[in-house]
Amino acid sequence: MEEYAREPCPWRIVDDCGGAFTMGAIGGGIFQAVKGFRNSPAGMNHRLKGSMTAIKTRAPQLGGSFAVWGGLFSMIDCGLVKVRGKEDPWNSITSGAMTGAILAARNGPVAMVGSAAMGGILLALIEGAGILLTRFASSQFPTGPQFAEEPAPMPAPSFGDYRQYQ
Repeated sequence: MEEYAREPCPWRIVDDCGGAFTMGAIGGGIFQAVKGFRNSPAGMNHRLKGSMTAIKTRAPQLGGSFAVWGGLFSMIDCGLVKVRGKEDPWNSITSGAMTGAILAARNGPVAMVGSAAMGGILLALIEGAGILLTRFASSQFPTGPQFAEEPAPMPAPSFGDYRQYQ
């Protein structure tokens, strides 16, 4: 499966951690901008200041939370690749479940089971959608006819044959 041909594991962890931080910081920034704007006192100047304050305070925290999730997910995924010796959707599904369980460990075993189930289901849906999208896209571009024999090579033009330039 070429969709799993990614960079090697030590770099994958750093890449996923950085990507998750960026996604969390940008998404959190947008969300906090709207929230800060709505919760500020009347007046455009106050609302813009409230929006910027909310972005500066909460967006890096949300980015950090996403980075922790992405880094832990990638470490577990790389560990499973090493242990199992292959990269397939089961690694991602298991990594999502284990990440959810580990991050909910402080809340007790019931919360761990619930978070593991949600993480596994979420990653199963993502992996399933990716597989379906890949199959749908590959059916849109069928391969051409396969030739049974190789075509004969074209004869090389002689030195005085100028027809090739016309």
